[in-house]
Amino acid sequence: MVKVYALSTCPWCRKVKKFFDDEGVSYEVVDVDKAQGEEQKEALAEVEKLSGKRSFPVTVVKDQVIVGFKPEELKEALKNAQE
Repeated sequence: MVKVYALSTCPWCRKVKKFFDDEGVSYEVVDVDKAQGEEQKEALAEVEKLSGKRSFPVTVVKDQVIVGFKPEELKEALKNAQE
């Protein structure tokens, strides 16, 4: 399972989404800036819990957390998730 916490205006977030699209990987996206009220508060709290700060994108592959756009780490996490 792959989940991406992103901002709709963030260029690095778009790169992460494109990476998964190009790799043919299905993923869930939470555009935190488009969320409203409690949903947005919960998403921000989750981002802080996962990364220790409010930084985007935050990608979760199985149980591995990757902050930012790091293609090599994303590939490695996908490989490990299949094992």
